[in-house]
Amino acid sequence: MSNSESITRVALKKITPDVSGAMGSLHGAAVSAARDAKVEPEILELIRIHASQINGCAFCLDMHTKDARAQGETEQRIYALSAWRETPFFTDRERAALALTEAVTLVHDGQVPDDVYAEAAEVFDEEQVAALIWAATVINAYNRIAIATRMVPGTYQPAQK
Repeated sequence: MSNSESITRVALKKITPDVSGAMGSLHGAAVSAARDAKVEPEILELIRIHASQINGCAFCLDMHTKDARAQGETEQRIYALSAWRETPFFTDRERAALALTEAVTLVHDGQVPDDVYAEAAEVFDEEQVAALIWAATVINAYNRIAIATRMVPGTYQPAQK
């Protein structure tokens, strides 16, 4: 069945509001843990965008590229993110976070290799590594929700500060 012939998918927030609320609480706790650990907000958006690229989640890509731009992220870095290893645009901390995100996202490809974890542990403290793992885990869950329910991208607007 092509997308134009798709069936209507379940509205999770409406059908399972308690579970949707728990997911929102998990997201909020992960954001708080990252803030408390002093993980840069820019790194969190890079994690969200890159996991969404890997998973092919159009809704989350739309949302998090808009959020990243609203936080001052450059178009150049957003465009180059899928090829981050090939560019000079990312810091060592960002590279370690992106590698860890890839490993968590593609865990079926060989788990999280020791060298990837060690690279993250060299530039982030233990509290920060924990926050990065939670950030990657949460966006992967949201990607799966958006993809499974075919959430339509395009209407999201970042909160005004």
